Amino acid sequence: MSGTILLVEDNELIQANNKAMLSRNGYDVRLAMTLAEARRELERELPGVVVLDITLPDGNGLDFLRELRQSSQIPVLLLTAWNTDKSVATGLDAGGDDYLAKPYKAEEFRARVDALMRRAGRVPAKVACGGLVLDINARVATYGGKDLLLTQKEFGLLLSFVQNKERFLSTEFLFETVWRAPVTGENGAVRKTVSSLRGKIKGCDWVIAWSKGEGYCFELM
Repeated sequence: MSGTILLVEDNELIQANNKAMLSRNGYDVRLAMTLAEARRELERELPGVVVLDITLPDGNGLDFLRELRQSSQIPVLLLTAWNTDKSVATGLDAGGDDYLAKPYKAEEFRARVDALMRRAGRVPAKVACGGLVLDINARVATYGGKDLLLTQKEFGLLLSFVQNKERFLSTEFLFETVWRAPVTGENGAVRKTVSSLRGKIKGCDWVIAWSKGEGYCFELM
């Protein structure tokens, strides 16, 4: 079993967004828009995790899942617009390992895939961005082999920036992602930590830009 993820999704926008999110996190992503394409991908190589939409043009994803379970225990995350207790139970009873109803937040999707990959022992240990290398398990960031000596919050911010490079991230998003708490009132924690992080990555190929109304963006100099 590999660290590859197979996305079975017929909505092109959802498929593209999910692929981009997972690719930024170091995963090798393969795509299928129908169950027929998914079967061909499984014959070619078994992925580490399958992300499976239930309603597909050529059949029901749950029937495909039951078929898959006859020969494999690959972790499967079900994505669907069905969001009743009965539909969740049906999906899990069919062999699903986790269930996420649409619409959902990108970070929750990524976290659920990470959890299934950890269960399979396939989470990427490191994420690279140019000369920057982030060791996710050790929570250590290096540039050109030199330890940047980041605090845990600085590492969390840098990881979020690397995973979302060249995209604007709001202060609220960063606080909720790194501090794992909702923003309440005026909060300068992100600003202060970004300021400290900027000093530690000075000399790298990337900078943390700021735009009023949009937030922070990790971009090439």
